[in-house]
Amino acid sequence: MREILGRRRGLPPRRDDDGPEPVDAATTFAATWRWPVVPGAAHDPQGPTGCSCPDPGCTVPGAHPGDPGVLAATTDARMVRWWWTSRPDAPIVLATGGQAPCAVSLPAASGARALALLDRRGMRLGPVVAAPDRWAILVKPYSMEQLGELLYAKDFVPASLRFHGEGGYLALPPSVTGRGDVRWERAPLPGSASPWVPDVEAVVDTVVEVLTRTGVSAPEL
Repeated sequence: MREILGRRRGLPPRRDDDGPEPVDAATTFAATWRWPVVPGAAHDPQGPTGCSCPDPGCTVPGAHPGDPGVLAATTDARMVRWWWTSRPDAPIVLATGGQAPCAVSLPAASGARALALLDRRGMRLGPVVAAPDRWAILVKPYSMEQLGELLYAKDFVPASLRFHGEGGYLALPPSVTGRGDVRWERAPLPGSASPWVPDVEAVVDTVVEVLTRTGVSAPEL
């Protein structure tokens, strides 16, 4: 009964460990929410970086597109099911921008502080993706011009703040990457064709403020 209700509300079915199978989650993202996805590079615990890609300096192991690349991301359910049937443990990578959400990401500890501050300020948030090292707040698609104007008005923009816009990507739950499990810190609400997300303007001031207060500015974080 639980799985039937989940399907009716546009949610992927649940696994025995209370999480969705990657193939079902990827199909929901693509076919129901119209978010283009592509398989990520496989997690390789034996590799020097924890990633199966050939880059010896990979900084996002398993959390980036593999083969095919991000330009192949699709909302076609048949292609998505074929990909994840062939590679059932592949991370799910969202191609950000276009008609899909973009994201603002920051180090995990600062992300928790930013969410708490946004809640205190009464800011409505949509889904928030949490990896062990970074949290990402999903926002509406934005242009580079829009983003440039926002950042130009700032006295200082910490280098640890990252923007996943047009042409970018982000690993989605329930991916397993070289840095660990990717989960929802704020899960999408059930019952809609596509989750609501805020404008980027609604979150940038707060995340910059939190990162500036905590002094987290190193680009590798």
